Amino acid sequence: MKIAITAETDAGLDARVAGHFGQAPHFVLVDVVDGLITTADTLANPLQAGHQPGEVPAFIRSHGADVMVSGGMGVRAIRIFEHVGITAATGAAGTVGQAVTDYLAGRLTGASPCADSLAHHHDSSPA
Repeated sequence: MKIAITAETDAGLDARVAGHFGQAPHFVLVDVVDGLITTADTLANPLQAGHQPGEVPAFIRSHGADVMVSGGMGVRAIRIFEHVGITAATGAAGTVGQAVTDYLAGRLTGASPCADSLAHHHDSSPA
């Protein structure tokens, strides 16, 4: 399984989880085999400065992620991930490593849109 996690820095598993998916400076891509992390690669978010709906989910998908974990995420991104078969999970906090542990332990399940997304009507059109 490949899990992508939003990250504030390029510190890999020690980076803090970024609070919002689309504006995350980095993503850490973690391969998990039999419940153990086998690799962790950090990628800069090439779309952090600005993006159209669907571009960041497409970037994550192009790297083979099965799961996207973040502190927060807009409803449109959640819908896009659902549409392309990637599981989204929000509510992550602490380090990327802790977020992976929490996801694997079932403590991060499902995705709820962040308040900013709803306040700015990011959910006004379909994915």
